[in-house]
Amino acid sequence: MFVTQLSCWKCGTVYAPTELHNLCACGKPLRVDYDLAAAGKAVSPAQLVGRPWNLWRYRELLPLPADVEPPTLGEGGTPLLPADALGEELGMKKGCLLIKDEALNPTGSFKARGMAVAVAMAKQLGATKLAVPSAGNAGGALAAYAARAGVEAFVFMPKDVPMANRLECEIAGAQVTLVDGLITDCARMVQQRKEAEGWFDVSTLREPYRVEGKKTMGYEIAEQRNWILPDVILYPTGGGTGLVGMGKAFDEMEAMGWIDSRRPRMISVQAAGCAPIVRAFEAGVSDAGMFENAQTVAAGLRVPRAIGDFIMLDIIRSSGGTAIPIEDADLMAEAYHLGAATGVCACPEGGACLAALRRLRATGEIKPDETVVLFNTGTGVKYAEAFAAYPRSH
Repeated sequence: MFVTQLSCWKCGTVYAPTELHNLCACGKPLRVDYDLAAAGKAVSPAQLVGRPWNLWRYRELLPLPADVEPPTLGEGGTPLLPADALGEELGMKKGCLLIKDEALNPTGSFKARGMAVAVAMAKQLGATKLAVPSAGNAGGALAAYAARAGVEAFVFMPKDVPMANRLECEIAGAQVTLVDGLITDCARMVQQRKEAEGWFDVSTLREPYRVEGKKTMGYEIAEQRNWILPDVILYPTGGGTGLVGMGKAFDEMEAMGWIDSRRPRMISVQAAGCAPIVRAFEAGVSDAGMFENAQTVAAGLRVPRAIGDFIMLDIIRSSGGTAIPIEDADLMAEAYHLGAATGVCACPEGGACLAALRRLRATGEIKPDETVVLFNTGTGVKYAEAFAAYPRSH
């Protein structure tokens, strides 16, 4: 293990990595820091060849001690699928459009990555009861990995959460509380009760290790493309852990000499009915604030305030990227189209990314010969209610 410390993303205050921590004293997220010089000597891209194709292949760049067995369900190692027919429709050259299909993770979404590492580390550091507010997929992932690790899970979800997400939690033995409100209301309940109940809070960016699991998406994309990053990454942004994680992964790989300094333009895609990052990006500010009356059928995008807003906005701006809002009708139509054109079981968030790509191709902001990775972050099967509300048009 090459972890040296935890440090605040905002103020830089240092914390011991041998203890359980949530936020910095300043109220901002903590980051896991590594001795990258030592890690780079311990492992190279060539040495990854032959390792199991899951996120633990990057073990030297993950926080769990090498002698501790992770509570794995086979997370990570998702395909990067060429989508030439869809790319041709959008006026893109062959080989330029790729789909990173996170639906093939054990719990049906990219949330499996973050929770696999967060649960492993929480247990390693002594936690026995884990709590999370969730718009859907994070709750299911926590429930599954808590069951795998032998710890208790407490999940707080909006009462209108998709039934598949609720069932996933209950099947895995989690205690589910349905809340009349949004994920922010669920989070408030966790904060109010965690001390008395003895819960460790594994909310998005309120502990340092979900980012570590999510960052493996960045490592995988680099490895799948022979250590050459794409020109553009389209990523659906709710809490934004994956965006933060990929930015961290690219910095780590550059420090170890695995990639050069070139970065993909990071495109944050949000629902028009819940677009705090888009609003902050357009206003030129780093604090996104609360997006009032947030509404969208894309449950993973219904996050009216993200604690890591300043990190995301810095990554988007420094990469030359942008932030795009998509209306629900458009993202649902494109989810159908993404599935029909590629065979991927697209979720509404994946549809939002295709809608954003279509818009950026129409304006010429993405060129025909630029390599684009579009994220489908979960399986559409979990969104039966959303698809029922927006039937496929023929």
